[in-house]
Amino acid sequence: QVQLVESGGGLVQPEGSLRLSCAASGSFFRLDSMGWYRQAPEKQRELVASIDSGGTTNYADSVKGRFTISRDNAKNTVYLQMTSLKPEDTAVYYCNVRNFWNPRSYIDYWGQGTQVTVSS
Repeated sequence: QVQLVESGGGLVQPEGSLRLSCAASGSFFRLDSMGWYRQAPEKQRELVASIDSGGTTNYADSVKGRFTISRDNAKNTVYLQMTSLKPEDTAVYYCNVRNFWNPRSYIDYWGQGTQVTVSS
């Protein structure tokens, strides 16, 4: 069982920066893939970025070059450094852990969500 606690959301001006953190706790042997999803009002939840246990990253095209995902395995924490923020980045951001049992079988754990609002 994995519990995820997010922090770092808030109100920021366009072109500003924000750093999200997500700390995992509970009983687990490993954290395979850690990532961030977001959901804007009346929109579907979408993957923003992910990072696997080996450090391989994946980003949505809309955030490439602006967001950086990283993880600190000693702290069981994943971060999302967001720069050059745009109003369209406004959403609730959810931390995700995906532990794989095989290439097509996995279990997802989710954080509580943290609001990011980009507005002047």
